[in-house]
Amino acid sequence: MTSTPEAPSASTAPETGAVEPGTVPVSKNHHISNWNSEDVAAWEAGGKAIAKRNLIWSVVAEHVGFSIWSIWSVMVLFMPVSVYGIDAAGKFFLVAVPTLVGAILRIPYTFATAKFGGRNWTIFSALVLLVPTVLTMYFMLNPASYTTYIVVAAFAGVGGGNFASSMTNINAFFPQREKGWALGLNAGGGNIGVPVIQLIGLLVIATVGNTAPEIVCAVYLVFIAVAAVGAALYMDNLDNQKTNGRSMIDVLKFSDSWWIAFLYIGTFGSFIGFSFAFGQVLQINFLAGLTDGAPATAAQQAQASLHAAQIAFLGPLLGSLSRPFGGKISDRIGGGKITMYTFVAMVFSTGILVAASTWDDNTAGAASGVMMTLFVVGFILLFLLSGLGNGSVYKMIPAIFAAKSIELKGMSTEDQQHWSRRMSGALIGIAGAVGALGGVGINLVLRASYSGTAKSATTAFWVFLCFYVVCAVVTWAVYLRKPRVVADESSAVSVAV
Repeated sequence: MTSTPEAPSASTAPETGAVEPGTVPVSKNHHISNWNSEDVAAWEAGGKAIAKRNLIWSVVAEHVGFSIWSIWSVMVLFMPVSVYGIDAAGKFFLVAVPTLVGAILRIPYTFATAKFGGRNWTIFSALVLLVPTVLTMYFMLNPASYTTYIVVAAFAGVGGGNFASSMTNINAFFPQREKGWALGLNAGGGNIGVPVIQLIGLLVIATVGNTAPEIVCAVYLVFIAVAAVGAALYMDNLDNQKTNGRSMIDVLKFSDSWWIAFLYIGTFGSFIGFSFAFGQVLQINFLAGLTDGAPATAAQQAQASLHAAQIAFLGPLLGSLSRPFGGKISDRIGGGKITMYTFVAMVFSTGILVAASTWDDNTAGAASGVMMTLFVVGFILLFLLSGLGNGSVYKMIPAIFAAKSIELKGMSTEDQQHWSRRMSGALIGIAGAVGALGGVGINLVLRASYSGTAKSATTAFWVFLCFYVVCAVVTWAVYLRKPRVVADESSAVSVAV
């Protein structure tokens, strides 16, 4: 596997036109030709305003996509065993299904914006969310077989694909010097879709009870319409955006692509996996405390669902809010350093969960109050840290390819920028897909842990801790042991990867 870039072939060479530096970008019928975010004069004269407008509606559409992707993390709180016949292990698998589908869809979604246009694809990907939302509403009102719910949950995976197309699109709009903040804000605003739908679920449970899941679905039918209309009115297509299937093949020639995808399993995989599982884990523990081993009544199940919903949304919310700051700090310090510090802190945070869960196992719930406090603290820290890590890892992507583009021979500076953006966009999609598979792994590991003889999450927490140790070691060995420095495309200033 090589890490030396080659000049792109004729089939992938960027198509650029002769445009005078400082030319203000103009949107005609929602199309912009010859976009160059690295042209500082053009950026300040109007390019920045265009990029921000597209960023705002990209965030809105991605936000709704994340909500629908995680809709089953909320629906399971409305599914008592007595009515739907699905136990805790079955629910962990149920929420893993849309995670898997969303991860797979991120690959084609990555180059969909270049093929169809960022605005066009955002409209389409928003409207497609109507399918899983309507299906979820219908089958929550009409209990069906477990297989049916698996199929319906799979449709919710389309919401996970929105992240890849949105990030690739915004990566093309912003200059290298602002990518960390812009990508972090775009992703963080999208990630907030997870706690928002959980918060709406909490409001429904608190006011109506755990018997009206259709209200949550109805609210999102409105949100989907707003996202689609907003994208149609205020977003643009970039005619020179080039990310395609060949780019995704080319980018895999670089060892950095594989390392970045692996590290993103540890950051985003943790965020999305814990986001889908946190409410269920809380519900299981609250229910255990209420029943003390006896069969749960409907009232106890409703109470456990309410307690879980009151806390579950906080983790994804804090993780979403911390993501832009991970990118912003990385703009100054370097993504490699922030990623390393993040994984070290995640090791200690997971240690809190291991200690709390082991304590609970050994005391048979006698210290449940203290255990739950430690439990929540550990998870909240993991959410905050995974958000920071998401921002720092994604900041590394454009920095790495900005450095590699400078090594290209026989290309103009503008062509190098196009190549860098194309490679970065391709890796954003691949890393997003692989990272989301980490969320599948978290739910499957938790399912296996709760299905074991101990009926607890202790084994799962040990697995997570060991994995974060490996991630920290990899980050240090690949990106910090021999520090790399790359030239920022926008200036003569050097920044660390």
